[in-house]
Amino acid sequence: MSENTAKATDSAADSKVIVVTGASSGFGNLAARALAAAGHTVYAGMRETAGRNAAHVAELAQLSADNGVDVRGIEMDVQDQSSVDAAIAQIAAEQGNLDVVVHNAGHMVLGPAEAFTPEQLAQLYDINVLSTQRVNRAALPLMRRAGTGLLVWVGSSSTRGGHPPFLAPYFAAKAGMDAMAESYAAEVIRYGIDTVIVVPGAYPSGTNHFAHAGLPADTERAAAYDAAYGQLRDEMAGRLAELFPAGRTVDEVAEAIVDVVDLPAGQRPFRVHVDPSRDGSDVVSTVADRIRSEFYHRIGIADLLPEHASR
Repeated sequence: MSENTAKATDSAADSKVIVVTGASSGFGNLAARALAAAGHTVYAGMRETAGRNAAHVAELAQLSADNGVDVRGIEMDVQDQSSVDAAIAQIAAEQGNLDVVVHNAGHMVLGPAEAFTPEQLAQLYDINVLSTQRVNRAALPLMRRAGTGLLVWVGSSSTRGGHPPFLAPYFAAKAGMDAMAESYAAEVIRYGIDTVIVVPGAYPSGTNHFAHAGLPADTERAAAYDAAYGQLRDEMAGRLAELFPAGRTVDEVAEAIVDVVDLPAGQRPFRVHVDPSRDGSDVVSTVADRIRSEFYHRIGIADLLPEHASR
C-alpha cells in the first residue's frame, strides 16, 4: 500500500458524520468548511435553505465539488422542533449514524438591559439555549444507541470573563448554555458520549455578531441611557477591537473545533479557550472546573467526569 493510499484509508476510517447548527455564516460556517476539509461528512444546518440562505447552500455545494470534500447545507430551524427532527432524521437515513453535534447557533443583542422586553430575553434564550435542547433530543437517541458520540458546545468567554456592559441578555443566555453543557456532560458520559465546550473570545471581525446584533424593543428606555452611557455604548466594539492582537483571525475557532473532533474518544479536553484578547475567562474556568471535579469526587460520582475534567 502506498503512503498516499494509506493516508486516504486512515482518513476514511476516521471520518465522522457531523451536524453544525447555525452554519450559514460566522463560526458555524467556518467550522463546517474546516471539518469537511479535514475529511469529515458535514451537514451545515441553517434555516431558509431555499430562500435567503440558498446562496450559502450553493457555496457549500460548489466548495464540495471543487475540493472533493463533503459539506452540504441542510434545512434546520433550531427554533422549531419539527424542523430539527426532520434534519436529524434525514442525516440518519442518508448516513446511518451521527457522530458529532456542534452546537453553534446563537444570536447577540446590544443595548441597555432595562430596554429589552421580557419577550426579547425569552427569544434570545430560545435561540442560544433551547435550540441545543431541541437538537439534543433529536440526536442523542442515535448516539446513545451507538454507544459513542461527541457534543461540541460553542460557548463564550463572556460567561466567566471580564465581560463589558450592554450585552447582558446575550451573556445571560450563553451562561445558561454553559450550565446545560456541564450537566449534559455528566449525563451522557456513561453512553460513551464526549463533551467539549469551545470558548471563543470577542472577535471584532470575521463574524456578523456585532453587525447583526439585535437592539432593544423599548426605544424610549434605551434613549434614557444615552446621556450617561451613549458614547460608551457606541464605542464598545471599538474598545474590544483595541484589545485584539494583530495576526489572529476567527479561523482559529474553527481549527480548535476540528482539533477536538479529531482527538480520540475519551481523550478530549473538557473546555478549550480561544481568546486572543485574554479577558480572564480561562483563569476562572480552570478554578470552576477544578471545584466541580473535586465536588464530584466528594459525593462519589467521579466516574461521571471525563478524564480531562479540569486542568
